[in-house]
Amino acid sequence: MAAPITIDLSAALITAPVPIGHWLAILPVAHCITLGAVLLMLRNHPRLQAWLAISGLTLLALIDAALLAKVSAEGPLTMVMGRWLPPFGIAFTVDLFGALMAFTAALVALAAGIYALADIGESGRRYGFFPLLLLLMAGVTGAFLTGDVFNLYVWFEVLLISSFGLIILGSERQQIDGALKYAVLNLIATTLFLIGVGILYAVFGTLNMADIAARAKDLRGTAPLMTLASLFLLAFGMKAAAFPVNFWLPAAYHTPRIVVSALFAGLLTKVGIYALIRVMVMLLPVERQELSLLIALAAAATILVGALGALAENDIRRLFGYVVISGIGNMLAGVALGGPGVALGGPGGGIDGVSGAVFYALHSMVLMTALYLAAGEIARRGGGFLLSELGGLYRQSGAFAALSLVLFLAACGLPPFSGFWPKVILVKASLDLGDWWLAAAILVGGFLTTIAFGRLFLLAYWRPAPVERMPSEAGWRTGLPLAALTALIIGFGILPEQLLALSQSAAAGLADPAAYLHSVFPGGAR
Repeated sequence: MAAPITIDLSAALITAPVPIGHWLAILPVAHCITLGAVLLMLRNHPRLQAWLAISGLTLLALIDAALLAKVSAEGPLTMVMGRWLPPFGIAFTVDLFGALMAFTAALVALAAGIYALADIGESGRRYGFFPLLLLLMAGVTGAFLTGDVFNLYVWFEVLLISSFGLIILGSERQQIDGALKYAVLNLIATTLFLIGVGILYAVFGTLNMADIAARAKDLRGTAPLMTLASLFLLAFGMKAAAFPVNFWLPAAYHTPRIVVSALFAGLLTKVGIYALIRVMVMLLPVERQELSLLIALAAAATILVGALGALAENDIRRLFGYVVISGIGNMLAGVALGGPGVALGGPGGGIDGVSGAVFYALHSMVLMTALYLAAGEIARRGGGFLLSELGGLYRQSGAFAALSLVLFLAACGLPPFSGFWPKVILVKASLDLGDWWLAAAILVGGFLTTIAFGRLFLLAYWRPAPVERMPSEAGWRTGLPLAALTALIIGFGILPEQLLALSQSAAAGLADPAAYLHSVFPGGAR
């Protein structure tokens, strides 16, 4: 009888028990998908569905908070599907940047979910608002936590599918028109992304981010890495609504329900920025350096186009859409400025630009969600979204006017609110490198945005109302999420040290991904 054949599984599989804490890497995505499926089965019970969704979003925020605490304390962690050794197993690798983005997204989604209790009626719930919201969060969170470039594409597709459903919720003519523009441009960007993924696999033979980051330095000069970087820059620039491919955003974001617009403004463009930072700074840093002047020019143009568009708008939803675009320009400026030791093609630099972009992204996720929720309150109190027809909001409610003013000042980047600090970082990084023109673009964009919001406040709040209106009752369902998001903006403006430190640590981890690589390949094994 032949002796039994012994197979050494350790050459292909992770044989050691998976630490319980590592399950946190995939738990947020699994939670969103499972809860979304449960909510879909409860579509005939809209009230129960809504409260179960709020409870689930609260739990999601707690899970992401635990994940952020673990990563902050212990460094990046990796969970590989099927226990196959990387790079063969699909990896979820969570570093500080991804954990910060996921936790902030969960807070934003929770605020939007509570607001939806008032904004989305029984019909909208039956047509799937809450299941689509959970599916959207699965895509957003998966994009922030994945360690695989192809699965980054997959999570983009998941969030796009759910966003298509959310944008047409209500089936109004305007929504269909906005959805068409949104869908066509995002599908073009997704196609470019997929082409880039195909070339990436052909060059590296792997799609694991850590493996690509480790191998890239050996392939420069023999592989078309500049072509790859340019493709990714264009694809992610389109998804983030950067100039000159930004025109779809103000044409689409004003069409859905206001809570959907808030979710889109707070989350979707930030996923594009996240992917751009992850790929350009961590995976292709030398190519980012070569393209830094182009990125900086696009950033300056995006800032100014967004600010000028906000000045020209009469519909406050479209005005806020241009503010989203201008903020994307500030984040792009951080990508152009900061990298592993070089910025805008010259010596110097460091991580200041990237840390400013990370801080600005976190601030913008909270702020833009709050601004669109405030737009819903403006319409409820004033009877519409057009500046030419609004007035008297200060007389109606001094508290709401004060809260709105805080949001407007934060959007302009004025102290003592959270938007001030990332702009200080970006302007300082620009001046330290001698790029005064980029610093000037950031400051001029802030000045023009201040004029736009000053005009909004004077016309909608200070001017007497054309017609006296009694706003419908909404209560805590709209007031609580708006107040909570505003409190975050004030808190991180007055006490920014912790968020500054986290942003700098996240940027340092991107510029020097040694800890990220060690999490995926312990001991340097590849």
